[in-house]
Amino acid sequence: MGILVVGSVAFDSVETPFGKADNVLGGSATYFSTAASYFSEVSLVAVVGEDFPNEHIDFLKSKGVDVNGLQKIPGKTFRWQGQYDYDLNEAHTLATHLNVFERFQPKIQEVYRKSPYVFLANIDPDIQWSVLDQVEKPKFAACDTMNFWIESKPDALKKLLSRVDLFVLNEGETREFAKEPNLIKAAKKILSYGPKTIIIKRGEYGALMFNGNSIFSAPAYPLELIFDPTGAGDSFAGGLMGYLANTDDTSESNIRQAIIFGSVMASFNVEDFSLDRMRTLTLKEIYKRYKEFKQLTHFEDIS
Repeated sequence: MGILVVGSVAFDSVETPFGKADNVLGGSATYFSTAASYFSEVSLVAVVGEDFPNEHIDFLKSKGVDVNGLQKIPGKTFRWQGQYDYDLNEAHTLATHLNVFERFQPKIQEVYRKSPYVFLANIDPDIQWSVLDQVEKPKFAACDTMNFWIESKPDALKKLLSRVDLFVLNEGETREFAKEPNLIKAAKKILSYGPKTIIIKRGEYGALMFNGNSIFSAPAYPLELIFDPTGAGDSFAGGLMGYLANTDDTSESNIRQAIIFGSVMASFNVEDFSLDRMRTLTLKEIYKRYKEFKQLTHFEDIS
């Protein structure tokens, strides 16, 4: 089953305690598409400027991503510059230049409108709403957000949540959006806005899932070498949605498995800058790490 993703494709300039990379491939939809492509067909809708090189488009094509919805228009591509200290869970934005992305008004092609799985990456909630108006009753719709939209358009975001099955956000965004320091109380409040399930990304501490009936806690994969956490959350969402689309099963038990695959993809993503680790990643490596994850979290019942 295929996935439609709408979001950003960008150039990133990133500095961490372990190195730096300038004007490399980035963007929420790029990371998501690449991670999801290991499990499912992915159709990408985004916009770039005339400065966007074909080699990046060729990379996405090499992963099997359908880029017919990637518009190239006059102007410059969205650029983001960020820095991480030793607390790699928090990015410090140094500069954001929206460029052509500022005028992004996605028009979903007819061929994509019946996509059974839809992921609305981190963009304006009004634009996310417009995408849902253009697709035909997807089996499973999910969205992401960021603190900028929580602060500037909280009502639009709350309205959007009544139309999605899954809401993915990080720990700080959860507390800010719910105006509640306790994550469990915050999750319950956000669930009251309408999504069936929310998943809270907690970086090196893993992820939490809430659906109103139960809570699932998954650890992060322990890594010795982390070079660049940029895109980890988008890679997590890509692995998660890719697995759900691959199995075409959105039951709670399968979402739990999908969370682990999401964590696996995020763990590979942070091992190098930009999407460089994904360029050589194989399915064999992915399933090997999934099994290691299972062993890491296994324990016996008390007899």
